[in-house]
Amino acid sequence: MRIAVLGAGAWGTALAIAFGARHAVTLWARDAGRVAEMSRSRENARYLPQCPFPAALQVTADFGAALAGADLAILAAPLAGLRPLLQQLKATAPGMPFLWVCKGLEAGSGLLPHQVVDDVMGEVACGVLTGPSFALEVARGLPTAVTLAATDAGFAAATALSLHGGNLRIYATEDLIGAEVGGAVKNVLAIATGTCDGLGLGNNARAALITRGLVEITRFGEALGAKRETFMGLAGMGDLILTCTGELSRNRRVGLLLAEGKALTDIVRELGHVAEGVPAAREVARRAAELGIEMPITRAVTAVLDGRITPAAAVEQLMAREAKHE
Repeated sequence: MRIAVLGAGAWGTALAIAFGARHAVTLWARDAGRVAEMSRSRENARYLPQCPFPAALQVTADFGAALAGADLAILAAPLAGLRPLLQQLKATAPGMPFLWVCKGLEAGSGLLPHQVVDDVMGEVACGVLTGPSFALEVARGLPTAVTLAATDAGFAAATALSLHGGNLRIYATEDLIGAEVGGAVKNVLAIATGTCDGLGLGNNARAALITRGLVEITRFGEALGAKRETFMGLAGMGDLILTCTGELSRNRRVGLLLAEGKALTDIVRELGHVAEGVPAAREVARRAAELGIEMPITRAVTAVLDGRITPAAAVEQLMAREAKHE
């Protein structure tokens, strides 16, 4: 298979490396200077240093050249860049099958990625690749299992089969909404658990946040049309556990730094990478309120991010809630 990976951040680069071992892959980046450097060094020193490119992996700043002859495009932009990248794809290679790998809800509209896709592209063969996966571990070839979700069951199964191999296992599902909700809301909960760990509240508190956080994900997802069982799998529980506990989690890192009393603007600048849970928290909280869904942890995270409450006070409020049946 010929694959065009559009976006040379950490995740796009990791997928290009993983798939480049068995497929003809071209990695596209906007910055011609960065492309030249990656071509010389045969690595992405900015995002994934010491992760060498496969010999056959091509790198280009020419969007049309990246897509020429490709069987599949993988859109590896952050959610904020998904819409313009879709527009560019539509203008250059209309009808090409593609996957996106971003997670969250679009700022302002509150749309899930597939809704942004529908808005821009209309009906086309496409889906999301999501699940518990740190870019660095994928790039290093460590065992990873992810989910490929598409409403077209045939496309999901065939594409998963083509990409599946080596130490990257890919499972297919038709529950596109569930896969996206799991990927979006777990980032918000990772901020909560990072804050909990940063405040030194212990393993019991972390376990409670993760468990009750899964309840919030499930409530939100089912209200949007997702299947409950999806949240017991890779795109739900799996991604939630990894992001809430893994040292490579950007969103958990946001929580840790919030607990230290750092300002959000300074945290985002220090990270140097996109933490999708920051914009997603506000959109999830807003949509949950519109739907009448109880999501106290998400609401508390949003209040902390907005500076309306301190992390310690947010914990106090959560613990002071009245007792309920589980």
